[in-house]
Amino acid sequence: MVETSSPPFYQKFSLTLLAIGIIMVAIYLGQDIIVPLALAGLLAVLLRPLEQWLMRIGIPKLIAITLALTIAVLIVSAVTVLISMQVADFSDEWPKLKRNIDHVYRDARRWIRREYSVSYRQQAEYLKNAQSKTLETFQGPETLGAVTGPLGTLILIPIYTFLLLYYRAMLIHFSVVLFAEEQKHRVLEILGQIKSIIQSYMVGLLLETTAVAVLNSAGLLVLNVQYAILLGVMAAILNLVPYIGGLVATALAVMVTFISHPQVDVLLGVVGVFIAVQVIDNNFLVPFIVGSKVRINALVSIVGVLVGGALAGLSGMFLSIPAIAMMKVIFDRVPGLEPWGILLGDQTPEQANNNLFRFVNLKKSPGGPAADNPDEENQP
Repeated sequence: MVETSSPPFYQKFSLTLLAIGIIMVAIYLGQDIIVPLALAGLLAVLLRPLEQWLMRIGIPKLIAITLALTIAVLIVSAVTVLISMQVADFSDEWPKLKRNIDHVYRDARRWIRREYSVSYRQQAEYLKNAQSKTLETFQGPETLGAVTGPLGTLILIPIYTFLLLYYRAMLIHFSVVLFAEEQKHRVLEILGQIKSIIQSYMVGLLLETTAVAVLNSAGLLVLNVQYAILLGVMAAILNLVPYIGGLVATALAVMVTFISHPQVDVLLGVVGVFIAVQVIDNNFLVPFIVGSKVRINALVSIVGVLVGGALAGLSGMFLSIPAIAMMKVIFDRVPGLEPWGILLGDQTPEQANNNLFRFVNLKKSPGGPAADNPDEENQP
């Protein structure tokens, strides 16, 4: 019987890096197709329990999927209407905001002229050049894609979600028969773990977003900040983007508040509210609401969010965490990929009771090695 030796490490490592590179290039080039499909997959997993419940009470599968998808669309539409109403109220204050902006603009021009000796004419020329470049950018063909891209995505996501729910059994069967018969149990285990993680993550994310929106809005209302509900809801939505979303939400809230409430104490209060909500979110809401199934360390999370943004923009940032969680499930259960699962996880060798970084005193006693006496082995 001929023994087949495993390939050398450098070969396996090179193939792994090559596969990762091919996947990243495919995501970057095909993001218009992959991103809506991935978002629809998350929504389909989230709506699966509702579809099951509707089918258990006697509703046919086709109607159950339609009802579940309709409920999701109605909820998203209600949130959109709420934000639109707040934006409409915000637009009514435009004359007042314009006066405040003009006042700040004049003060800034005087400060630049005093500190940097740049005349008003030079400043006007610089602004004129910047304005012309901005108009050229918005008039380019890329702008049309930036506007029509999200619209096309919003149309495709419900269609993809419906089809993924309808053909779910066929897709699972394809995933199983794609591999050898002896791998059937492992494939089903991986698919079950991925489903459990995505459902837990998405349900927890919705609850966390609702709680963050309520806390943000309540804090801003206490400070008597205008458009408190709009800022609170928008900050909660931006918080869906891990790490970076919270910073952007705080900066946006401070900018809007500065226009209508330029007082320093109000601005500091807004920053304090968002910092307090972030502390509550990171230490209580995320561990207890989102759950502990998505165990990804902070370093990989931040890098993954940045890579996702570079590959697919804002949608890539949002999809990065569930994508990394699914990768960890696969890595932990595929022979040869376990080290990559350890790299993505948040458990240190000390927490795992791993002896890799524990050094044993190898000093020898006069009678022989210290290992002969277990009590001496732990002595300093």
